[in-house]
Amino acid sequence: MSSRISLLFLFCLGLQFTNATLNDTIRPGHLLSTSDSIQSANGKYILGFFSQENSSKYHVGIWFYNAPDRNVVWVANREHPFPNSTAVLTINADGNLAISDGRLLQYHLITNVSSGGNNTYARLLDTGNLILTNTASGDLWQSFDYPTDSLLPEMMIKDDKTGWSLTSWKSNEDPAPGLFSLHLGSRKELILMNGSEPYWTTPLIGQLAEMLHINGDNISYTTSNNYPSEFRRVSLSVDGELRLQTIILSNNLPYSTLNLSGSVRCGAYAFCGEFSICSETAAEPCDCLTAFKPIKPNTTQGCKRKTDFPCSDVVQKTGFLKMSEVFLPSNPQPLPYAGNVSECESVCLKNCSCTGYAYDREHRCLVWEGPLLNLKQFSEDNSDKQDFYLKVALADLISKDTGFKNLIWKIVFPTASIAVVVTLGLCVYYVRRKPRRKGEDLLPLDLGMTLKANNLDHGEVQMPLFSFASVSAATDNFSSVNKLGEGGFGPVYKGILLQGDEVAIKRLSKRSRQGFEELKNESMLIVKLQHKNLVRLLGCCIERDEKILVYEYMPNKSLDFFLFDGEKRKILGWRTRVRVIEGIAQGLLYLHQYSRLRIIHRDLKPSNILLDIDMNPKISDFGMARIFGENESQANTNRIVGTYGYMSPEYALEGLFSIKSDVFSFGVLLLEIMSGRRNTGFYQTDCFHLIGYAWELWTSDRGSDLVDPLLDDISSIQMVLRYVNIALLCLQESAEDRPTMSDIVAMLNNESGVLPYPKEPAFLNMRNTSKANPAKCSKIEICSASSATISIMEGR
Repeated sequence: MSSRISLLFLFCLGLQFTNATLNDTIRPGHLLSTSDSIQSANGKYILGFFSQENSSKYHVGIWFYNAPDRNVVWVANREHPFPNSTAVLTINADGNLAISDGRLLQYHLITNVSSGGNNTYARLLDTGNLILTNTASGDLWQSFDYPTDSLLPEMMIKDDKTGWSLTSWKSNEDPAPGLFSLHLGSRKELILMNGSEPYWTTPLIGQLAEMLHINGDNISYTTSNNYPSEFRRVSLSVDGELRLQTIILSNNLPYSTLNLSGSVRCGAYAFCGEFSICSETAAEPCDCLTAFKPIKPNTTQGCKRKTDFPCSDVVQKTGFLKMSEVFLPSNPQPLPYAGNVSECESVCLKNCSCTGYAYDREHRCLVWEGPLLNLKQFSEDNSDKQDFYLKVALADLISKDTGFKNLIWKIVFPTASIAVVVTLGLCVYYVRRKPRRKGEDLLPLDLGMTLKANNLDHGEVQMPLFSFASVSAATDNFSSVNKLGEGGFGPVYKGILLQGDEVAIKRLSKRSRQGFEELKNESMLIVKLQHKNLVRLLGCCIERDEKILVYEYMPNKSLDFFLFDGEKRKILGWRTRVRVIEGIAQGLLYLHQYSRLRIIHRDLKPSNILLDIDMNPKISDFGMARIFGENESQANTNRIVGTYGYMSPEYALEGLFSIKSDVFSFGVLLLEIMSGRRNTGFYQTDCFHLIGYAWELWTSDRGSDLVDPLLDDISSIQMVLRYVNIALLCLQESAEDRPTMSDIVAMLNNESGVLPYPKEPAFLNMRNTSKANPAKCSKIEICSASSATISIMEGR
């Protein structure tokens, strides 16, 4: 009997020795205890037992190796924790992964496959995927098919019963399934559920579309790692946020977390209430649908009909209003028996409860009954955009489409004689007047051909002159839905061309202090300037009282849209900001030195820096720009134009401007990009402006404190200090002391070059107060809530 005990003891010692030498594989007979683990071949992932703080229960999980807070990405037994530390993970006699107690009595099966036995082993792959493999029949099971709360790169998941899903933890201490789950909807949109209720929904656009890819009913997450020890995952938090988490261990950087669900403005379920539309680009995102009015003034509590219609006469009293290229409302009802658009419309028209219909790209009739929720207008191209037909009272439909025609009809006969005389007079005038160039049709414009033509290096480029009718058609008669924003010149609209290309259309406002001279100046300048960091002008429209410029469309709006917003600023990581800074510098260098014309911009600021789809900067708005001769270095003006906070001292006080004026503006812009603060946002504080704050930090050897606290991907503090140094060199009071843009580009590109120590910047003593205290300055909040600026200042 004693010999058997000894043999059993030696066998257990052998098992322990085998466990100690495990690498990435568990084989039959191996016991993985709560103190053991296996590691993937590349060293990124660990499989083992973990126990949360203040808990005696054990779970089997996979986590990032050597990452802070363990960062568990998969849990095997999230609903069946083991009660104590006697747990072991092994492959049982049936060839399944199982969690047992120390006596090898089966407690919980992780896998449940039929084939197995001694020919089965489990291996942790470099992707974080745990696979169960039989040497004869191949892979039997993988953890990627049973996700918990995380989506890893290269993971493609699908659940045959519910579609694919992620499920949050119950709490930060309990990995059991929580309240929130993420699913793929029938129209390929993301749907976040809070229990059984919708909580958040959006199509795949923006950053979501860049990372998440749909293939049938499967969805996967792709990324390109820039560091060998970089970890990334998309996870669903316990409070219902979809997050992108990045951990870089090689640079000793803290891990960063980006709230993906918060990056979509109209994502919250029923954000604008019923019978409303949410726009990603409008200043006020919520607006009532046509023929509807707010339930309560100035709220997002939904809308109601302006005119009700009786069900007994629904066919004669209602019609449909077409809404083009929108993201359809939630909860449609498919009607398989409606085989075409006409049948679909007829069904909805006869049904008093039907509030709208759509005939989608899959040739399905979709109808909606009752209140409409989550109708959205997105700024980006998306395959889920479709036409929607809204049922409205015929009276509202007539008042919208034909009311003005009835008014004209009433006055035609009384004024017929006058109209004949006026018409004849106009005919004589147009016959006798000097022929002028006819406006071209904007709609069939081919942007690809236009770009090729604009890149010609020889000859004069003739700017297209578009007709007002075609410009109006491209913007749906300057619809508020297509409005992108508004500046000193006037409102800017998105236009859609026949080939689906998008353009930005800037229309001079009647209230604008800018006029024909600024439009002519901008069009003459920018059409002759060709550089990847300058916005491209496609043409203009000068017809009647209308003055309009047509540009290439920048889907990410302007730099200030992101830079001065607490949430959107997170999208601008350090590497993105460096790319923006370098792009602006290259664009200015081209204007000052390498273009056919030597240009001084005179109004460089974040709102005039547009961002393309890849967040590359393009300098825009040349209405205030001036052309210099080859031998001209400085000019004087009695009309001071520009924006407060970005003008150099010699220009603001004496009207003198040169290329060094743009250099000063670039210095302010550089400080704002690094700090995420406006230069003019320091009122009622010890620091009058950002320049003074930066100088106080620099002279007290705390220049790195200027950096935006939201930046968590900075690779080198020395680079931050170098950029602060360059900015302060640009902001020196004397224009002669400031570097040229060629000097600045060289400083940005040569990281090892020694920089001179800057002199005291301009405007430092504008306020007659005691010297600013940097300790207090570092704690202030931006006080300016308005992005309004003075576009033009006239000298007295």
